[in-house]
Amino acid sequence: MACLRQKDKQAGKRVADDDELKNEAKMEEVEPKTGISFQLKLDDGKQLGSAGLRTKYALGMNLKIYAYGIYADSEKLRDLLKSKIGEAPAKPTEEMYQLVIDSDVCLVIRFVIVFPGLSMRMFKKNRDDRLEAAIKKLSGNNKNAELADKVMAQAPDSIKLPPGSEMEIHRIPGYILQTKVAGEVVSKAESELLSRAYIHMFLGDDALDKDSREKFGTYLLSLF
Repeated sequence: MACLRQKDKQAGKRVADDDELKNEAKMEEVEPKTGISFQLKLDDGKQLGSAGLRTKYALGMNLKIYAYGIYADSEKLRDLLKSKIGEAPAKPTEEMYQLVIDSDVCLVIRFVIVFPGLSMRMFKKNRDDRLEAAIKKLSGNNKNAELADKVMAQAPDSIKLPPGSEMEIHRIPGYILQTKVAGEVVSKAESELLSRAYIHMFLGDDALDKDSREKFGTYLLSLF
């Protein structure tokens, strides 16, 4: 009987944990400059660290290109931070950001397109020049356009990206960047330098959105 009661308790805990995960998945954070919502947890449990906005200056104005949310495997990041830093610092440090950039802990960057009329072809052709700059900064070599182009190289040019459409870049163990559109893998690139440079765009000292970077730092502190 005691064994049965123990099993019932364990089953009840699993149900409660599943319900909690479902409730958290329904909760959202709004990126303030666009009003676009990002769920706090993905179905696989990855947690939203921060949301931000990519703008680009053109035609005499700052154009909103996409909003984004950065999701992470919180348990793996917690283990990484505690093993390398130990006690929580008073505020986010460059060492903390660099640990995330240099690791291959699973991250997901979810993009929601804001700018109208985009296609995958246009997205690749006008890819972020910050990526080349990050490659140069991390490697000490000249900008590497060929390496930067590999991120979405296999994605069909014909894919349409209207406002509100979603695309994801997954960093998975082995320093692999995997691009998904509508839940399907459309491209994959394996390179430690490229992986680090890509995450550097969002979490490095010259990040695309400084407010988003700072909020991600606060999230990292919460993991200690």
